[in-house]
Amino acid sequence: MELTLTTPALLFPAISLLLLAYTNRFLTLAALIRELYNRYKNEPDPKILGQLANLRYRIVIIRNMQVCGVSSFFLCVLCMFVLFIGEPTLGKWIFAGSLILLLVSLALSLREIHISIDALTLQIDDLEDLPHHPVRR
Repeated sequence: MELTLTTPALLFPAISLLLLAYTNRFLTLAALIRELYNRYKNEPDPKILGQLANLRYRIVIIRNMQVCGVSSFFLCVLCMFVLFIGEPTLGKWIFAGSLILLLVSLALSLREIHISIDALTLQIDDLEDLPHHPVRR
């Protein structure tokens, strides 16, 4: 396989969009954490503590997604530099590392989505216990 400067450059838009999506997720969760924190201070409820624990776990996953995504981006740029100075074998290894980090980032994203869906399902199930809020499945 021939690796040219344009090959790692193809990942730039994809990684940039992923990092933007990850940042948006992080900001949304941060706002929700602040809201739940204030609600708990005013009216302590053990359910809120459970939600905060779930959100803390998701924030850690998002941080790891971002670290892997940024590292993948860094290796793409490094790969281009190594290819530019005429080291194609080293460039291939660095590009492979970049792809692996991108895969890890995507896997973590998938995990975070599953946790989010589980949390929403629990919240909807909680509504089903209320007699005046029927929720159909």
